[in-house]
Amino acid sequence: MTIVHTSVLLHESITALAIQPGDIIVDGTFGGGGHTKAILEQYGHSVNLICVDLDEAAKNRFKDLLGIYPNATFIHANFKDTHKILEQAGKTIVNKVLLDLGTSTFQLLADTRGFSFQSDVPLSMAFSEEGSHTGFTAYDIVNEWGEESIADVIYAYGEERASRKIARVIVEAREVKPIATSKELADVIETAIPRRGRIHPATKTFQALRITVNDELAVIKEALDAWWAIIPPGGRIAVISFHSLEDRVVKHWMKNQTNERVITKKPIAPSREELQANPRSRSAKLRIIEKI
Repeated sequence: MTIVHTSVLLHESITALAIQPGDIIVDGTFGGGGHTKAILEQYGHSVNLICVDLDEAAKNRFKDLLGIYPNATFIHANFKDTHKILEQAGKTIVNKVLLDLGTSTFQLLADTRGFSFQSDVPLSMAFSEEGSHTGFTAYDIVNEWGEESIADVIYAYGEERASRKIARVIVEAREVKPIATSKELADVIETAIPRRGRIHPATKTFQALRITVNDELAVIKEALDAWWAIIPPGGRIAVISFHSLEDRVVKHWMKNQTNERVITKKPIAPSREELQANPRSRSAKLRIIEKI
């Protein structure tokens, strides 16, 4: 299967970074490499790219897409692990950081770890094959956690009003047999909330489980703190978020920084043309901050 990955807010995010010759740029969520490729095509060898991804499969995509660029380096790491990234890249500072949050098209369409309710694979939802730094998986949550804890997670990180009902049917189903795959979990949820319209009733629950497994909201703040400490005056961080919880973390973090100039008083959203070409971009928001 050929998977086509479309980078969201591509032009806007690259423009917002205000890239200069000599810049060292971190693409903290390499994914399909669209942003990095566009930067290298525009700026060539005048910049250096550090491409980071926690998904091991991204390394092969990097080689296929950017192997011809000696000024681009791939690092397998969590984007919060700044010291590991800089050490492996042989750098001490970076000038610009781009974080494109959430799951990539590859993780959803070539799913092997249970990110998508459209797949039928073992429930993990860890971004890395090695597992998450939290030490647990989506399988552990739905099969071992208490009903109240499951409901709290679904409500807090999925903003799902039917969280109590969903948690109840999960617990009832696992008493019969463990919920082992993404499809099994989606089917269980659909017994609690019948499908209405185009949005699958498991959507918010899957989001909540993925965020919990990878501790995503805490990681975002930790990463922003760490990169902010490293970039020099004039350095910028650009963040693309895909749901309100992520955007809220980024917005509040930017508001609380000292020595800053927030470039985006309001987040940049996709254009009408982008929305028509790529409906998946509809919830994307871009925020940029510059250190002064």
